[in-house]
Amino acid sequence: MRLHYCGPLPERIGFLLLPRFSMMAFFSAVEPLRIANRISGRSLFEWTLYSTDGEPVTASNDMTLLVDEPMGDERALSSLAVCSGFEPERHLNRSLAGWLHRLDQAGCALGGLDTGGFVLAAAELLKGERITLHWESLPVFRERYPTLETSDELFELGERRFSCAGGAAAMDMVLEVIARRHGAALAVAVSEQLIHERLRSRHDQQRMSLAGRLGTHHRRLIEAVGLMERHLEEPLPLVEIARRSGISPRQLQRLFEQELKVSPRHWYLDLRLARAERLLADTDMGVLAVGVACGFRSSSSFARAFRGRYGHSPMQARRRFRSGPMT
Repeated sequence: MRLHYCGPLPERIGFLLLPRFSMMAFFSAVEPLRIANRISGRSLFEWTLYSTDGEPVTASNDMTLLVDEPMGDERALSSLAVCSGFEPERHLNRSLAGWLHRLDQAGCALGGLDTGGFVLAAAELLKGERITLHWESLPVFRERYPTLETSDELFELGERRFSCAGGAAAMDMVLEVIARRHGAALAVAVSEQLIHERLRSRHDQQRMSLAGRLGTHHRRLIEAVGLMERHLEEPLPLVEIARRSGISPRQLQRLFEQELKVSPRHWYLDLRLARAERLLADTDMGVLAVGVACGFRSSSSFARAFRGRYGHSPMQARRRFRSGPMT
């Protein structure tokens, strides 16, 4: 889904399905293309499904899809979307990296749905490009590839690269492509067929607003939680969070207990530990490095807090994550 396309119709798009890929993101990308063809009465788009070996691929929901071809097809593809899910870099090898580089050299725009950006980054195909991923994966990606430019937009469309946050964001990205290629009226008609309320721009938020997630509209509390979420690696003292939120430490304590039924200290700690769990699952960072990235200054304090929250040590958690595919 490159930003601009001036070639012949139908525009040819490839989808590389990697094991445990996100079925939601994949279908959200393909269905708007199908409906655009039907409504327009023309073949505006065609798509080909690839796997690394030509064999069926099982998604993260345990459903299995047949593919059309093994990777290696180097006919004129306008775009290729890498569709992945958990542990995407496990599937990158020399053959796959070589195919992606050859497609890039042939002028094919490369992109990622959900965590597909990890594969492109590991293949060294994102230098000088900006990419977005699912909000839950962005911190992990930034830790692993600190020199690459990222955003928290719903999607990014460029001349050579594209990406989306996964899930319904893939639909928003494809609707934008349809509007750019074939007019806003067709994009709106496709959106209505999908019972999609409106055409979301790339700048729409990935996550539900803090007020929606917290179930409260208390401005001071929302400001305090927002500060916590933005300062996980270098935690702010609660006194400072209260000051920046315009309330006293006692009021901060009362707000959390009344609205969220937990103390601000425990809420903040849970945010940091949740991020640590994600880093342990999705990166090869050492346990101490994970702890430091989540605001702990020693391995012992990290291990103690982690065990208190999850009932096992960070190292045990990593072994469990590595013992089999996550669901």
